[in-house]
Amino acid sequence: MGTYAVRASDIKQDWYVVDAEGRILGRLASEVASVLKGKRKPTYSTHMDVGDHVIVVNAEKVRVTGRKRDEKLYFRHSLYPGGDTLTRFRDMQARKPDEIIRLAVKGMLPKNSLGRAMIKKLKVYAGPEHPHEAQSPRPLVWSGSKS
Repeated sequence: MGTYAVRASDIKQDWYVVDAEGRILGRLASEVASVLKGKRKPTYSTHMDVGDHVIVVNAEKVRVTGRKRDEKLYFRHSLYPGGDTLTRFRDMQARKPDEIIRLAVKGMLPKNSLGRAMIKKLKVYAGPEHPHEAQSPRPLVWSGSKS
């Protein structure tokens, strides 16, 4: 026998669509990151990008628990002295709701060139519409209780 090693020609990437309405941000992000990495597939390999594409819709309706809506902060820096900017979750949700999910998922992916390739397969939209109907995405089946 021998150990099976996946080849680039063996990789088949599917498309999934996820409705973020009423979902908790961290739980949603961990499931999406798992699909982007390919950890749900039997051909998962740590050194290759075997994951699938994920489309997240209704990003503006994602939930957080506790007092995170008022206390969670997002940090940016312009690389100029004094160029730091802190944005609260509620302000970010009003202005750029798609960025909230993208940043949460990005933080759960590897911090290398493989992670940068994985995050490119994530498409996030604030509303219920998306332009990827040609890929015929399937709804993502959750490993959690709510499907």
